[in-house]
Amino acid sequence: MESQKLSLTSHLLNSSTKLPYDAAIKHDFLTAAGSGTLDHNLLALWLSQDKTYATQGYPRFIGSLVANMAYNKPRMKDMSEEDSYYRTLKTLIFCMENIGLEIDFFRTTAEKWDLDLEGWKERQGTKDYLAEMDKVVRDYGPGIEHGLVFLWAMERVYLDAWTYVKNRLQTSNLSPDQSLTIAATSSFATNWSNKDFVAFVDRLADIVDSLDIAPDSPTWKDCEEIWSRVVELEVYFWPKSGEEKTRRG
Repeated sequence: MESQKLSLTSHLLNSSTKLPYDAAIKHDFLTAAGSGTLDHNLLALWLSQDKTYATQGYPRFIGSLVANMAYNKPRMKDMSEEDSYYRTLKTLIFCMENIGLEIDFFRTTAEKWDLDLEGWKERQGTKDYLAEMDKVVRDYGPGIEHGLVFLWAMERVYLDAWTYVKNRLQTSNLSPDQSLTIAATSSFATNWSNKDFVAFVDRLADIVDSLDIAPDSPTWKDCEEIWSRVVELEVYFWPKSGEEKTRRG
């Protein structure tokens, strides 16, 4: 298929990246989560890092996009500037509201399944992810097209990663300790693979594909770099076995 007939998101999903896409969505952490062999404390470590992402990085990132958009409205094909603005603004407001619900979900799930979120050191992968979110807004501003691509990329990887876990989940012949971990894992897999989350990711993809970004243009190439970088960040965001023994503050 010729590039001009391919949507931007489809092009990115089929493009080569610095690290393989499977390394992000089929990481050893995710494979263990799906098979019921994940250490409970390693799951707690991951959740503590995702909580940092959700409470610090994501709200700051979305807020920056909204602030930038007030002066540099996104340009969409076959849509007026005003309609493009309101369509994007409504989606970003939804993102901010949804992350608040997600933080509550983290807390209640941690309490229900005995996941201790206190006392963990921040991982380098977490620091790098938050720094990159700030960098995208800073380096590609004042427009928000690049930020919207980054936003879709983050959510798309999470959808594919947790769908992989959900499709692998095994609930039979588990020890009591494994059952506790798999129950928590199932909650996360359901949260990021259900029809509502799929619809949200599709909504972001539709916005990205509507942006007035020409194939092979400098912005198009920027988007390729952003996608590759997000894949790389996601690979290193998943903790490795053994970190649950070394990451206590």
